[in-house]
Amino acid sequence: MFSPRDYLYNLVTGKIKGPLAVFFKWLLFVLSLVYGLVVLILAGFYRLHQAHVNCKVISVGNITLGGTGKTSLVEFLVAKLSQKGNRIAVLTRGYKRDARLAGVKGMGDEPAMLQKKLPQAHVVVDKDRLRGAARAIKEHAVDTLVLDDGMQQWRIFKDLEIVTIDTQNPFGNLRLLPAGFLREPLRALSRADVFVLTQSYPGQDTSDIEASLKRFNSRALIVESRHRPEGFSNLGKPCGILSTDTFQGKSVLVFSAIGNPLAFENTVCSLGINIAETLRFADHHDYAQADLDDIFRRAKERRIDTIITTEKDAVKVSRFKIDQADIFSLNIKLSITKNEAEFDRRLFKLYSL
Repeated sequence: MFSPRDYLYNLVTGKIKGPLAVFFKWLLFVLSLVYGLVVLILAGFYRLHQAHVNCKVISVGNITLGGTGKTSLVEFLVAKLSQKGNRIAVLTRGYKRDARLAGVKGMGDEPAMLQKKLPQAHVVVDKDRLRGAARAIKEHAVDTLVLDDGMQQWRIFKDLEIVTIDTQNPFGNLRLLPAGFLREPLRALSRADVFVLTQSYPGQDTSDIEASLKRFNSRALIVESRHRPEGFSNLGKPCGILSTDTFQGKSVLVFSAIGNPLAFENTVCSLGINIAETLRFADHHDYAQADLDDIFRRAKERRIDTIITTEKDAVKVSRFKIDQADIFSLNIKLSITKNEAEFDRRLFKLYSL
């Protein structure tokens, strides 16, 4: 039985047919017009009253719902800027966090993962990014703020606006929420300084996507990137990073609660691994021990002794009992495959102004 979320997804992607579906699509279209009008008003108002902060602000965001590789790009930027001696704070909302609690639940899954992977940076979680910016500058004396999921943060002035575009589904179904996956009208792409094409694969022709982007914004730099698997980490028995060929030819169970689970699963398959069982949870799913017990039960029924998940999910489930089977996280690193020199030039030019 579909959840409301699944039903809505299948409805807007055209998988559900019939008179009732036509009615609901019409209703969603009307709501999307209202949503679009509200977004235009809010974006226009806040951009006329933008606040400037006393450091460089680099935004990483997207125009569609779902995973487009923003978090990996944030990691990439922090590593690159840290090498130059910059003092960096990552500002993030911390989706589904509970400030009353400690650990992952108190910070949110993605911020917790970022803080673990980026000890050289300060991860500041605050729904109000301006308040978070003030706190980062006051408490940590940073010279650079990286806004995670910052495209729709219209209230704060950005020195560099980077927009990630998923090459497998760049603009969704071209409709605004809730009738589609666009968070803003496509004309908002004109604000971007850099487009980073993500989820690309060797030999992929991205010329059509680039042509579409140039119609909306001819001045922005277009960069291609790739998410490369680095290896595996054992959640229950930390023993360093295992090579990417460790499980080649092996049958495994994979589970995830991310915006783009297919990209993760395709990456696992690209390593010569046979996915015998797949479990997908809703994005940002709050795992419970019962979820882990169900995962172990399914693995045991299929006689699978290796379970693979994402780095983000690994942070969330590591607090549970996981000694019933080996769970490994697949470590991913973003690399730029086209126009990296020009990307670096635009990035570091900020500090010479």
